[in-house]
Amino acid sequence: MELTQLIISFVLIFNILLSLTIIFLERKNATSTWAWIMVLTFIPIVGFILYLIFGRKLSNKAIFTWDTKSKLGVKTAVQHQLREIENGDFFINDPRMYYYKDLFYLHLRNNDAIYSQDNSVNVFTDGNRKFNSLLEDIEQATDHIHMLYYIVRSDNLGNRLADALIKKAKEGVDVRFLYDDLGSRTMSRKLIRKMRHAGIDVEGFFPPLIPKVNFKINHRNHRKLAIMDGKIGYIGGFNIGDEYLGEDKRFGYWRDTHLRIIGSAVKNLQTRFILDWNQASRHDIEYDERYYNAIPSGHTGMQIVSSGPDSEWEQIKHGYIKMIMSAKEYIYIQTPYFIPDESLLDALKIACLSGVDVRIMIPNKPDHPFVYWATYSYIGEMLKAGATVYIYQKGFLHAKMIVVDNKVASVGTANIDVRSFRLNFEVNAFLYNETLAEMLVDEFEKDMEDVTQLTYSLYQQRSLWIRFKESISRLISPIL
Repeated sequence: MELTQLIISFVLIFNILLSLTIIFLERKNATSTWAWIMVLTFIPIVGFILYLIFGRKLSNKAIFTWDTKSKLGVKTAVQHQLREIENGDFFINDPRMYYYKDLFYLHLRNNDAIYSQDNSVNVFTDGNRKFNSLLEDIEQATDHIHMLYYIVRSDNLGNRLADALIKKAKEGVDVRFLYDDLGSRTMSRKLIRKMRHAGIDVEGFFPPLIPKVNFKINHRNHRKLAIMDGKIGYIGGFNIGDEYLGEDKRFGYWRDTHLRIIGSAVKNLQTRFILDWNQASRHDIEYDERYYNAIPSGHTGMQIVSSGPDSEWEQIKHGYIKMIMSAKEYIYIQTPYFIPDESLLDALKIACLSGVDVRIMIPNKPDHPFVYWATYSYIGEMLKAGATVYIYQKGFLHAKMIVVDNKVASVGTANIDVRSFRLNFEVNAFLYNETLAEMLVDEFEKDMEDVTQLTYSLYQQRSLWIRFKESISRLISPIL
């Protein structure tokens, strides 16, 4: 009995000390702090284990290492553009985009996101089309190929891509392949060795000390980038695996959004890759002009915006909010997860209550149950505010896309959730072009052929069991 009391006392004291650490030393936001205190209070021992896996912040040492990497000449260009905007000398080739110069300025000042306006963009919403195009561009590469993906499978698509990269490496093309160690935990060591043996530089992001035993759930590199010869770049939601071709019976058809870019924005994609590579590898990439051979190809304005736990600001979320608050006519959103924080949720509610046509499309099936039910909880609030909500029925909706007023849009890797805004490393393309915005709207409207509409009346009819799951999931949503 005394031993039991001693253990209970130890656990309680330990929990109190850990709670004080979270409150006074880690300085998390209040919502997240309360969520962790509740977890520690109600499930003490399990809560501590969960905190070790999910709750730890990125160490100051890691932040310092990340922030001191070379900016590859970016700062000079950023300061030049900032001065032009401040002095009223900033030239925009599409006068209709002057309305968004404060959004340009926001991303420039807080994220070093250079604005370029000589880009052409292809939009892919189907995995087969996206990967066929990517494989064709790999085949045409003559100097270097840089690739970063969160999830890489050792399945048919993964092997097809590896074989294409191996072929180019044997031809003398410099190939670098960066994967997230947790996201790609099912990728076989055999495939990695095969690529390395062929001369491909392969690195894992934040790997564990023991292979395949990675408890670093947070601070994952969720970015998906590919750059060929510094001229062609890819960014978007598709990972590498057969499921992204619609070949997984659980999910069925996979609906995502990915961009193929030619133009100066590829320089910014390249810089993002190099910074990530230099963090993960002991063999840094130094500045070389051959990595920055971007060719002007169109008239689309664009900024490549990154965010992550190493950042002081939540840049992508701030960009979303700025776009939402600029809306006069409509906001179209596609996202697999809808778990906004108070600031983003309030911005969307205000838009609805101001008469803006807010439409949100989410999937009809979960890939993460708690996230799914937390999404439905927040969707209920949006329905009450007047938003139109669609449930995608054709397969799994994984697209991360926002379009505002047929003028400005964002496509990339960031979901609308706390994990994307604060815990993972993400990258989005912010797009300033009416034709491209209309193209994305067209894709949204095509998807409406395969949706059911969730009304507020239907939402109120959900069972007590569903309401319970929503409440529990929402309670822990700040730490999902």
